[in-house]
Amino acid sequence: MKNKIKNNINSPFIIIGILLIISFLILIPVINMVILGGIIAYGLRPIANKFKSKVKYDSIAISLAIILVLIPLILLLIYSLLSVVDMAYSIMANNYEIATNSTFNASDIVNQYLPTELQSSTDSFIVAIEDLIKDIFKMLINYIIELIKSLPMVSLQLFVLIASVYYFTRDGYKVKEYVKSFIPNERHSYFEKMISEIKTVLKSIFYGHFLTAIIIGIIAGIGYFILGYEFALFLGVLTGICQLIPILGPWVVYFIIVILDILSQNYLRAATLLLFGFGLSLSDMYIRPQLAGKYVDIPALILLLGFLAGPIVFGLVGLILGPLILGITYAVLKSYKEEVEEKRIGE
Repeated sequence: MKNKIKNNINSPFIIIGILLIISFLILIPVINMVILGGIIAYGLRPIANKFKSKVKYDSIAISLAIILVLIPLILLLIYSLLSVVDMAYSIMANNYEIATNSTFNASDIVNQYLPTELQSSTDSFIVAIEDLIKDIFKMLINYIIELIKSLPMVSLQLFVLIASVYYFTRDGYKVKEYVKSFIPNERHSYFEKMISEIKTVLKSIFYGHFLTAIIIGIIAGIGYFILGYEFALFLGVLTGICQLIPILGPWVVYFIIVILDILSQNYLRAATLLLFGFGLSLSDMYIRPQLAGKYVDIPALILLLGFLAGPIVFGLVGLILGPLILGITYAVLKSYKEEVEEKRIGE
């Protein structure tokens, strides 16, 4: 019995398990960036391969791909954070007095077009909207303050992200072979099928959701610029992010801007934005199927949970990691389910 316990303690699985747990604890502060780096590297590798055909060294080709794709995204993120601060200050400075001044009340304008019996409920509704807008501004400002306090950690995470993208792009193909070496030969077919399903899901999420959101965000940014909004680029980015979230979509952005326009008595622009948003939503019904029609359709609930719960677990980067991780889990379960069904049919 004593020898058996001794052999179990000396088992390589115990040692490996302990080392893996310790390694995970060490990586906890940056694990989200490592995972995100691996996912970005998967999409970046085809671009790097194109550079390799023109550049002699792999490291230069990968660096060029990172500069082309990743660096602009980081700069856009920094710009967006700075825009939040500027926009919150500008809106509060320009609209707070209008929204709270007794000589001007948004409910007075709306009540002109409503029956008397509905006017009291309208007053409370508009007051609630005004309070909601103020609370959103306070929340954004508090978030920015906390983000500034954590700048050293943010810098570290950005460095880890860039390093992870570089090394996964260069050596990512080795990970598959390394993992495969631990899998019994009779399970290799399942492993290959699982990898194939994961690739399909990643392409579906990228083309059907991320790429669609990028296109909608660009079109929205151009529309905001034409309509004369001060922070058109940031509003386009925000619209693209909201486009990713099922059910809600970019209408959250449209409605908030329309309310602010109404408070500023800019009724024509508010009406124009509503029409523009409606047209952009209709274009999404065409763009998304064209980009992701040949890939698997991820259940909307999985994406919704990923987009909503991801930021709670991983922070801002959870907007990307949440749906991707849940999507990959869905692909693995789907692959396993199909294998079990095939075995049943074979029996």
